[in-house]
Amino acid sequence: MDISVPNPGLPLTYPDMVVEDRQRHLFRVARRAFTDEEVLEQERRQIFDRCWLYLGHGSEIRNTCDFVTRAVGGRELIFNRDRGGAVHAFLNTCPHRGAMVVREKKGNALAFRCFYHGWSFNVNGRFASRFEEGNYGKEHYGGGCADLVQVPRLESYRDFWFVNFDRNAVSLGDYLAGAKEYIDLVADQGEAEMEIVGSGQQYVINANWKLLAENSIDAFHGFPVHSTYFDYLQNIGSLRSDGFNAKGMTSLGNGHAVIEYASPWGRPIARWVPSWGEEKRELVERIRQGLIQRFGEERGLRIAETSRNMVIFPNLVINDIMAITVRTFFPDAANRMTVSAWALGARDEDHELRKLRLFNFLEFLGPGGFATPDDQEALENCQRGYRNQREAGWNDISKGMPRQGPPKNDDEEQMRCFWRQWRQRMAGAV
Repeated sequence: MDISVPNPGLPLTYPDMVVEDRQRHLFRVARRAFTDEEVLEQERRQIFDRCWLYLGHGSEIRNTCDFVTRAVGGRELIFNRDRGGAVHAFLNTCPHRGAMVVREKKGNALAFRCFYHGWSFNVNGRFASRFEEGNYGKEHYGGGCADLVQVPRLESYRDFWFVNFDRNAVSLGDYLAGAKEYIDLVADQGEAEMEIVGSGQQYVINANWKLLAENSIDAFHGFPVHSTYFDYLQNIGSLRSDGFNAKGMTSLGNGHAVIEYASPWGRPIARWVPSWGEEKRELVERIRQGLIQRFGEERGLRIAETSRNMVIFPNLVINDIMAITVRTFFPDAANRMTVSAWALGARDEDHELRKLRLFNFLEFLGPGGFATPDDQEALENCQRGYRNQREAGWNDISKGMPRQGPPKNDDEEQMRCFWRQWRQRMAGAV
């Protein structure tokens, strides 16, 4: 097959949708992968039913009997902490007739009660109702058949909690592979711990979910799409050209990838910019020196100075940039996704720095900020362009393939890492 001029009429299997010719420095992805509902159904079976999926951060259920409800991988879940402090993830469906047991987004409760017929459950998921004799046989309460159903796998790393619907999946630690180093760079920013700030945001993008995975680690689009933001930073004195330890792109294994670069903006942890005012300079410097004392100069300055955009396959993004955002996105249809995003910060952070963090988060990363509407328009514009796929059927993701040495941030190797994993999983090879 001549992938430089693909045959638009060629029938494709799922692995054939990603074609790589390293000798000729060509990488193509069929646009059908972004538009076909049959592809999405295969993704649900081969990817979302088998990969580790981010559920939430432990700080969201800090206290005993705290809970949040969340949709993950096409399932409605209860993420909670029981009276003994153990963390659980239950399918939010009553064993009786299937109604969602917990309808609130979050809260604190000693028990859960289904509103439909009144079945009740302890916070460890055990059936807690007792009906008069004759309603149910004595075996009804045994064997766990009346309990809430737990997800097959629930594991955490640095208080980031993940679920997996494949009981036989590899451990979370093995799955995260090299991503653990970069999660550590985020988790170590809080001397005590990190915490989710506020309740998060949720919005819809009318585009395929994989477009946001690509976009989240695509430095190539930064200046063309977000030029207004960089002009704004320049005008208010928040754009810095100096930096430390810009590393480029790193493949982290299992489809995960990160780009790391010198921060052109201020970071509450711990990179001061003039627009923050001289009164905050000493405070930021004190945090900076604390990082150096805790981790040594090289790692301390790496945490303070450099920014990171990371995708953990398939759909977790951690952007440790001018603020920290944790973002997931799940497909509702081949051309529609729901995005959830949360700000993450150091617990007991100085009040003024917390204000800066949240301002930075909303200013650039929020759904009404500089970046997200730009990106949404770009992704939806791609999705509209895929209406032409019968005649123009392939995306090009070849940038940087001839390069000798490590990839640059604005190469596309990080997207190729994602697509190679996608191809393997869709073929059932993982």
